[in-house]
Amino acid sequence: MLELFLEPLQELLFPSYCLECDRRLPCREVPLLCGDCLTHIAYINSPGCSCCGIPFHTGRDHLCGLCLKNTFAFDLARSAVHYREPVTSLISSLKFHGTLTGLATLAHLARSAPGRGELAEPDMILPVPLHIHRLRERKFNQALTISRACFPEFKRRIIPDLLLRHRATPPQTTLNGTERRRNLSRAFSLGNPEHVQGKNILLVDDVLTTGSTVNECAKLLRKAGAQRIEVFTLARAL
Repeated sequence: MLELFLEPLQELLFPSYCLECDRRLPCREVPLLCGDCLTHIAYINSPGCSCCGIPFHTGRDHLCGLCLKNTFAFDLARSAVHYREPVTSLISSLKFHGTLTGLATLAHLARSAPGRGELAEPDMILPVPLHIHRLRERKFNQALTISRACFPEFKRRIIPDLLLRHRATPPQTTLNGTERRRNLSRAFSLGNPEHVQGKNILLVDDVLTTGSTVNECAKLLRKAGAQRIEVFTLARAL
């Protein structure tokens, strides 16, 4: 009975607003987006590449040109939604300003995404790491925060300090595809390579663009003997 009284009182005293347009929401349930803003959310659905997950306009699932050439070291990559507003703002606020207001909404979108159900059960979840200088600057690693929010059932399998970024690099957003790959060459290392041998690994990051970052991580894991390597990101930039 007390909960029935407190919930409307809380909504009266602390009303909920859409994270994108600030429109008053009828309740505090996630996602905290109004109906109009929710229409701009686009889940990544089939058809798409059966390996890297890039969506196709028509047809059936099959390997894209890059995956036919064995471009990537991972076995599977899936993203929840397209990288466009309002998702772009929510991720940027989290990543660059440490704003956690939209985290529950992003996690809800991720857990509702079709691609999440295609992932194998991981033995380990490895957030893509930040270099220590950037970590000190931001005070947190957004990939670790995303991992904990999107995979709470595997919280004991999230290992934040096994995969390391030992070389500071310019932001990937300022570079083209070729420059991204060169920028990340030998930027990562494994603290204890023997820990991943024979394991199913899930790499987690915020956005997948060219796949260069997660691919460099996957190369290390593959060399160390990981059995299967999958990737999950909140969004995919196309």
